[in-house]
Amino acid sequence: MPSTDSPLMHWLLDSDPSIRWQVLRDLTDAPAAAVSAERSRVANEGWGARLLALQNSGGTWGDPASGRSWEPTLYTIALLRHMGLGRENATTLTAVQRLRDHFTWGAQFGDTGFFEGETEPCINGGVLALGAYFGQFNAALLDLLLGEQLEDGGWNCAAPTSRRSSFHTTICVLEGLLEVEKAQGASAPVIDARHRAQEYLLERHLFKRLSTGAIADAKWARFSFPNNWHYDVLRGLDYLRNAGVAPDDRVSEAVELVTRAQQPDGRWLLHYPQPEPPRRWRNPIGFELEEGDGAASRWVTLRALRVLEWYRDE
Repeated sequence: MPSTDSPLMHWLLDSDPSIRWQVLRDLTDAPAAAVSAERSRVANEGWGARLLALQNSGGTWGDPASGRSWEPTLYTIALLRHMGLGRENATTLTAVQRLRDHFTWGAQFGDTGFFEGETEPCINGGVLALGAYFGQFNAALLDLLLGEQLEDGGWNCAAPTSRRSSFHTTICVLEGLLEVEKAQGASAPVIDARHRAQEYLLERHLFKRLSTGAIADAKWARFSFPNNWHYDVLRGLDYLRNAGVAPDDRVSEAVELVTRAQQPDGRWLLHYPQPEPPRRWRNPIGFELEEGDGAASRWVTLRALRVLEWYRDE
């Protein structure tokens, strides 16, 4: 852990409330009251307030005329969850109510509401997490995802055509199941499904093909934020840390990838998963959280440091 008076820590804390409260919680010995006070600012200051103000009266984000309003809506509200937006804040409650009451996935999905989900498990995993976090848990969506788990332990949006799981889809559903456990309490079906899916990732050392041991995708060692539906090694490790999984030898190579990516000044860089990504990848509503691809990232640095702390502690 960097010293609290180090240049690296000063840089991390010289940032948005959504980052500061997590730095205080995860990388310092700050008292709980100080962490809570900083977190309470997310809805009213900085990026969190700006994102909330951009919601349309119809509950969505982005341009409704684009025909893809689900995309900026899903990824904006997901980003607010990652920021730690307070669930009982009046502004948050209003935003969630608008989303619940007005958004539909479209006629092709039976005009289901946002928290009912649609058909793809990568999207539904994110919706499940959001519903649990924002007090809109949907038991039917959970049952659907549990029934779609593949024999190898994960999920794939291409199923049933493909019976082989996808890292991308699996991490989205895993995060949703974990959020359900935190909000609703542990249940045997959810625990079993989550453990099977964790083993899917761990058996592959978080980035390898099980059949050959080769790296499945070299881009997974280049870390992004927000990830949206994309997987990378840091996202997998941060999930394990958040789930309280004790690291074993199967994560060592993944941790080494994170360690090697640290720059001489102690920071990590932001890398988008594809070259020249579309604007909706960078931010679904059109403004940058940080300086962009290849620049030092407080989000990535925060997540990398807390993963390394988790690994070293265990």
